[in-house]
Amino acid sequence: MNTNALKRFAKDARIKLLDQVGRKLEFVLTQDTAELRGKQKEIDQLRKKIAEQGEDQIKEAVAYIWFNRLMALRFMDANGYTIPKVVTPLPGMSNPEILQNALAGNIEPDLSLDRQRLNDLLDGKTAATDAQTQAYKMLLVAACNQWHSAMPFMFERISD
Repeated sequence: MNTNALKRFAKDARIKLLDQVGRKLEFVLTQDTAELRGKQKEIDQLRKKIAEQGEDQIKEAVAYIWFNRLMALRFMDANGYTIPKVVTPLPGMSNPEILQNALAGNIEPDLSLDRQRLNDLLDGKTAATDAQTQAYKMLLVAACNQWHSAMPFMFERISD
């Protein structure tokens, strides 16, 4: 079995995740938004971890965690364990099935999330630079949290 394509994918995914985690970390540590003001305790804990371990270590750890989560979700999508599919689109679609369903007004009843905020994002009632991305983020976090009870080693609870 030739694993070169898989190795290249994993390397590229790691680089992209590190970049995205770095940008999010910078945003969280430097911006003052209403949403972030409500998470001051978590931000203080993050600053403490950075002081103890270093920023690069934190970025590596978060990128590693998300890579594992996304690969687990993709595996579960491919093998029919997730309904709707969390990271995989249906044939002929470009959005993951869970987002496509939400856009059609079908949100899984078992997902624990702020449904009003999700609907407001999708209906354009909440201003956002990319409402679909924000909505998908909410759905992805809710799906990961839902899998926490079955696989806490893979899906640690996420507040954001």
